[in-house]
Amino acid sequence: MQSENRVFDDIVKVLNGAAGTLAGVGREAGSGARERAREWLGGLDFVSREEFDAVKAMAAAARDENDVLKARLDALDAKFAAQSAAQSTVNAPAGASVD
Repeated sequence: MQSENRVFDDIVKVLNGAAGTLAGVGREAGSGARERAREWLGGLDFVSREEFDAVKAMAAAARDENDVLKARLDALDAKFAAQSAAQSTVNAPAGASVD
């Protein structure tokens, strides 16, 4: 019986060592794969969320400024058109039709 116990103990020790080794290999493979994925993603020039949000805010501010400037330009165009129409009626000869 004593010899049987040693044989089983040795088998258990070998299996326990093999399981520990396989677990270590699995952890090493996982960390290596994560490192390769980080290197690959780092080379793709992705922008961070903060950079994206900053550029998005700048674009929104530029659109708002563009809308304000467009409204000013439309107002100036309307004013110029009104002045041109008033001046053409003042400068038109008597009896001439104004188009």
